[in-house]
Amino acid sequence: MKKITLIIILTLSLFKVNAQNEIDALRYSQNFNVGTARFNAMGGAFGALGADFSTLSINPAGIGLYKGSEFTITPSLSVGGTNSTYNNSPSYYDNKYNFSLGNVGIVYDFYKSGKYAEGNGWKDVQFGFGINRLNDYNNNMTIQGSSSNSSMMTEYLDYAKGYKPTDLNDFDTKLAYKTFLLNPIGDSTQYMTPIKGTVIQRKTSTFSGSANEFAFTLGGNYSNKIYIGATIGVPFVKYNEQSLYTEKDSLHNSFSVSDNLNTTGTGVNVKLGIIYRPNDMVRIGFSFHSPTFYSMQDQWTRRIDSQVDSGSFTAESPQGVNNYQITTPMHFIGSIAFIIGQYGLISADYEFIDYSSARIRADGEDFFNQNQNIQNNYTSTNNIRIGTEWRLNPITLRAGYAYYQSPFKTTANDASRNIFSLGIGFKEKGYFLDFSYSYSIQKEDYYFYDPAYNLNPVKNTLTGSNIMMTLGFKY
Repeated sequence: MKKITLIIILTLSLFKVNAQNEIDALRYSQNFNVGTARFNAMGGAFGALGADFSTLSINPAGIGLYKGSEFTITPSLSVGGTNSTYNNSPSYYDNKYNFSLGNVGIVYDFYKSGKYAEGNGWKDVQFGFGINRLNDYNNNMTIQGSSSNSSMMTEYLDYAKGYKPTDLNDFDTKLAYKTFLLNPIGDSTQYMTPIKGTVIQRKTSTFSGSANEFAFTLGGNYSNKIYIGATIGVPFVKYNEQSLYTEKDSLHNSFSVSDNLNTTGTGVNVKLGIIYRPNDMVRIGFSFHSPTFYSMQDQWTRRIDSQVDSGSFTAESPQGVNNYQITTPMHFIGSIAFIIGQYGLISADYEFIDYSSARIRADGEDFFNQNQNIQNNYTSTNNIRIGTEWRLNPITLRAGYAYYQSPFKTTANDASRNIFSLGIGFKEKGYFLDFSYSYSIQKEDYYFYDPAYNLNPVKNTLTGSNIMMTLGFKY
């Protein structure tokens, strides 16, 4: 199969067949942490705050702020939507609902100092274990429009050029040949197609899955001034993409391409963090996330159906399987929080990630082109999260904002994400109940296939709504 061109890399979604590529590296390197409702309501700005289970995956030093043991569980309802416009045709909106867990976990305060209670020394040592959600892939997409100068078969004609029918690719051109969409001429290394003229192009896609992380965290509180922590993270991902692409020309010749991709993977990383409290009003935090080392497996199939003058035909590919590794970038997070007595707080996180450092590898396979494209097309990002909380007994009001900068070097493909959030909390002795709502928005250029074949981009606007509830028990 031909390598994906430079231009098509500048999208967040691809018409992927059977090759791991730069988009895989980006998908599994980006985290938009969900966690608890309180964390979500405050935009995820918890790097200097702590005492929330989500911090185990952000700044593990936050575990040192706990003054006792705690169990939390966070069910959530999310709605992912895509509004698509192609070649000035009417826009189409599609969405998908999903129920999930933002987090479930326990923090155990197993050491409480007695003799050092009034002086310097270790005040508390805590251990935490549980799951935080890192990313949600659930969404639906519907696209339709007409094109007078581009067809997927134009790309397939180019791919097939110079190959005899027996040497065509099992996952694209050979299927088109078997369904009489590519018909040999001359010396049987050149082909023609019955798909001609203006075509109506349509694609429907369903995306599902998520990235979650098992977090094992140990941390402590030294003299109520310095808090430290370390997390061993074991993230696991599951991603599924089912799509149906169709074309129909003015002579009623048509075809459809059905793809099914399943990706699973497990990784490991280390997170280290520290929080310094110079006084009761200010907290300063810093954390480092090592790369995540993922072991991945892709399984995929493709089917092509055609309806042409000679009849209706179907051809299916074998099942493709590939094992490979992805190394994600390191994260550096600096944080500050201002505690305003018993009334409220304001906090902010700054996160630096260099997406050009991600890599794809596999034993016996050469990913030079893909890794070169990662370096050429991705860049470092500066992400900002801001949150605030105000206590109006017996309730607490919260709000937050997060900005995730586009990972692409080119300013023509601005894939930055904005997240706005609100929340409310209720706290009683021994338990608490928090609610949050967040809304995210992001734009992207999406291509059915290689845009070098006179293909215009689909203009997508991706939105997401997330309603969460955290129930927590202190003991």
